[in-house]
Amino acid sequence: MKKNHWQILIATLLALGSLSAHAEKADRSKPVNIEADRVSVDDKNKVHVFEGRVVLTQGTLTLRSDKLVVTQDAEGYQRGVATGGPGGLAHFRQKREGKDIWVDGEGERIEHDGRSELTQFFLRAHVKNGSDEVHGQYIQYNGVSETYLVTNGPNATTLPSQQARVQVTLQPKKKDAETKP
Repeated sequence: MKKNHWQILIATLLALGSLSAHAEKADRSKPVNIEADRVSVDDKNKVHVFEGRVVLTQGTLTLRSDKLVVTQDAEGYQRGVATGGPGGLAHFRQKREGKDIWVDGEGERIEHDGRSELTQFFLRAHVKNGSDEVHGQYIQYNGVSETYLVTNGPNATTLPSQQARVQVTLQPKKKDAETKP
């Protein structure tokens, strides 16, 4: 691949792993390693498709899926879509900056738009940040405002059902005074 294609890919994949505004900054300067059964590149339309047991690593960031499609618009903004994988889910994992805390996420589809810094998890969505967790059918994280939206229906819809509810687990945070001996 040409150098600029790797730069496009790296920028998009970093964005996919940036669900936490505090993601490991050193990851950005690490090499990107991608394994897949097949890779196709469309230079004219700026589309890269990785298929078959895709594993992407960059520093502490790991992305696993069955298919990863990376596109770039005319202004240079990237968009990444990861689908499927083990159990039909795309998975990511990344360490938070300066802490021994990991952010893990999964969904049948994970999309990230570099222009809006919006990351979305579709269907069977789950994000775990340290010991805090959220489950829903749709999870959206806005990297600009650092806000989450979680719904019990697909594509940010809400279903009037007692059986499909958003579930959130927040662990109590220890104060600094409590953590000192």
